[in-house]
Amino acid sequence: MAISSKSLASVAVPGNNPIHGDNVLAKHVEFFDKNKDGIVYPWETFKGFRAIGCGIALSSAAAVIINAGLSSKTRPGKGFSIRFPIEIKNIALAKHGSDTGVYDPQGRFVPSKFEEIFSKHAHTYRDALTGEELKEMLKANRVPKDYAGWFAAYIEWRVLYDLGKDKKGLLHKDTVRGVYDGSLFEKLENERRKI
Repeated sequence: MAISSKSLASVAVPGNNPIHGDNVLAKHVEFFDKNKDGIVYPWETFKGFRAIGCGIALSSAAAVIINAGLSSKTRPGKGFSIRFPIEIKNIALAKHGSDTGVYDPQGRFVPSKFEEIFSKHAHTYRDALTGEELKEMLKANRVPKDYAGWFAAYIEWRVLYDLGKDKKGLLHKDTVRGVYDGSLFEKLENERRKI
């Protein structure tokens, strides 16, 4: 299910969130905070993935892997919690390697890095990536021996490609922009509700 340019016309502008300031990465994660308490639990991650169109198996795996992997990183100085909470205010601490660099270390959106995705890797169409171009980008972004980062980047982009590509197999620039600021998740959820 692709998201059209028209449906993403109201994409949020980085820095407009009074709670998180310029931390667009926090805005990206907020969608999954179903009770709006600033914490994302595994069951909320599961519900969020289901809401955007992922199946039960992928949603379950995402809930376990994401929350187990990010919980301790977003809770500095706090002990282990069996509930694997992710604190949204600290989500920038959980940034993985081998990524695009579109989020800086503070979770802010870096427009030049976003544009670089397409200027370097969109060979067929200037504002869209094919599946092969996406693979090329992932390979180009790999940090040597950062296997966890490779895995995280691959899974993130694979899910985005599967959910966001159009009928021609193209992942459009405005769709990618929507995942970075979190607006794509709301668009996918709203489109699924209309079905």
